[in-house]
Amino acid sequence: MRIATVVVLGLLITAVATAQDYPVDHQGTFSIIGRDPATGELGMAVQSKTIAVGARTRSGKGGLAVMAHQSASNPFYGELGIELLQAGLTPQQALDTMLRADEGRDSRQVAILDIQGRTAAWTSSTITDWKGHHCGVNYCAQGNTLTGPEVVDAMVKSFESSSGPLAERLLDAICAGQQAGGDKRGTESAALWILKPLSQAGYGDRALDLRVDESKAPIPELRRILTAVRSQDAVGDATRLITKGDLQGALKMVESAREKSPEMDVVWVALANIHLRMNAKAEALKDVAKAIELNPANKRQLPLNPNFKALLDDADFKKLTGS
Repeated sequence: MRIATVVVLGLLITAVATAQDYPVDHQGTFSIIGRDPATGELGMAVQSKTIAVGARTRSGKGGLAVMAHQSASNPFYGELGIELLQAGLTPQQALDTMLRADEGRDSRQVAILDIQGRTAAWTSSTITDWKGHHCGVNYCAQGNTLTGPEVVDAMVKSFESSSGPLAERLLDAICAGQQAGGDKRGTESAALWILKPLSQAGYGDRALDLRVDESKAPIPELRRILTAVRSQDAVGDATRLITKGDLQGALKMVESAREKSPEMDVVWVALANIHLRMNAKAEALKDVAKAIELNPANKRQLPLNPNFKALLDDADFKKLTGS
């Protein structure tokens, strides 16, 4: 206990010396941090009328905690917060320690959620209205420069009533917040961040790190990107089914990915591979044509792909690829 106390005191001294060095840059923001107790994932979704909000307002470590620091964001809260939590402090103790060290605390909004589901949050009374936060079981929702309390309320209701993967639940929550009014200045950037429990000797905790840095509709674009990620994952899962000889299962999986992400050429390449293995050459060639239409680089790449070796002498394939 004495060692932990010494460590914390040393960190606090460092914090007092460095917390003020980061320039104040006010960013109206709403966000939600969440935890999935079944998978051990932690995550955050955020939206703001500033460019690249995801580059500044989030910190965390897989298997430990996730933190939102906004209004006037400061990475000090993430860096020191991780060290304080690793030293054995609770989220509330860590937050109290950092706020005491920070002369700029009155410009901050901070929330912490640890791997045990414990939370702590701070919303300064002097940042731009409307501002507020609400922490519940496995989440904290917070925002400032909002149209009203209904924004945070909508995020809370969405998260508490949802199920499924954490990424989709967090994205649905900020979508609900936006539909309730969101940032009163409008929209510009959004981000989604999922941390998995640390693996591979302490590395590789980022399961997802998606950002839309400048857009008139950042949340819909973030959803499109997440859907594309899920479709790409489905192609990988289908490849594993192919190696097990389950072509029907692979076909069903990739067809579902095609319906969700018809603009992804990799989905059409995967379909062509499956159709060819099922001796449906005509369908495979249609898939090849679509893949090339979406990405002309496939004209060069497909003849080099071992999966299409059987088509190398096919006249239609040669015409499509120019080989």
